[in-house]
Order: sequence, then structure tokens, then C-alpha cells
Amino acid sequence: MSDDSLCPTGIDDAVPRWYVIQCKSGESFRAVEHLGNQGYEIFHPVLRVQKKRRGKLVWAVEPLFPYYLFIRLDRLDSNWRPIRSTRGVLKIVTFGLDTPVPVDDELVASLREHGSQEAGETATVYFRAGEQVEITEGPFKDLQAVFATHKGEERAIVLLNMLHKRQRLEMSVSQLKRCE
Repeated sequence: MSDDSLCPTGIDDAVPRWYVIQCKSGESFRAVEHLGNQGYEIFHPVLRVQKKRRGKLVWAVEPLFPYYLFIRLDRLDSNWRPIRSTRGVLKIVTFGLDTPVPVDDELVASLREHGSQEAGETATVYFRAGEQVEITEGPFKDLQAVFATHKGEERAIVLLNMLHKRQRLEMSVSQLKRCE
């Protein structure tokens, strides 16, 4: 892929847009640090989750989208070249002919507005695979998804249409309700 193919065509070159970066496994926080040090505007949505470590429940910060983060670039003034060689970065996500496709600004704004929120109380409602659900809390509030499976009693895997495909998200069962 040539460096010229990294800059998308067909959009206003001077307007900064959000793009998606795929990070190396477990290195999204490193990528954020190094891209930030280079002066790029980065958005890396995270969630506080409870994890079991050494037999105890502890709070941990995890990426909302493991392996992915958002970067704001424009075609005229932004330097796209150093991104690929930044520590923690695997590539800029592209579709079709190696062309990065901007993410809808409203999606990123919604993620930023809703921010990270902790899960509420444990829910006693159980869902069936394939059932339509609505997300009631967190950055995806008011979006509809397809329930995939339970992950224990308090967690669930749902499928949400985003970035031109279904994304698997893990969240608290208490953040879901049946669609009416």
C-alpha cells in the first residue's frame, strides 16, 4: 500500500474527520500514548469493569472496543505517514481499495457524550439468542442490538451493527431491555 493510498478521496480535504486505527493485541493504551505524544487527536473510549483477580473482584479500565481507537485527521494538514510505525498501531482501518473511510462524527460525539458508565444492579431478566434488545445505559444508550449469549449471570454478549459489520460487545445484562 503506498502512502498516497492512506489519504481518502471524495471528501472535503480540509475538514478533519474521525478514522479508526487497529492496534496490536493489548497495546491500545500504548498507541494512545505514542500518538498523543506526536500531537494527534485521539479518542479511546474505555469502560470500568469488575474483574476477578486472585479470587477478588477489582475494578479495571478496559477499552470499549478492544484493538481499536479513533483518530481525527484531515487530508491537507495531517501527517498520515508516522501513524503506521507508531508503537502499538497495527494499521488504519480501510475498506475496499485501501481507502480509510471516515466514521460518522455523530457516532463519535455520541460515544463521547455518554462516556463511560459503570454497570447498574444485577438484572434478573434473561434473554434468548437472536432476540432484539435495546441498550439502556452507557455509550450505546438507545441503540438496538441482537442478543447473542449470556456470559455468566451478570454479563451478556450482544451484536451491534457498527462500522459496516456486526460488532460483538460484552456488557452487563442490567444495561439491556427487550425491544417492544
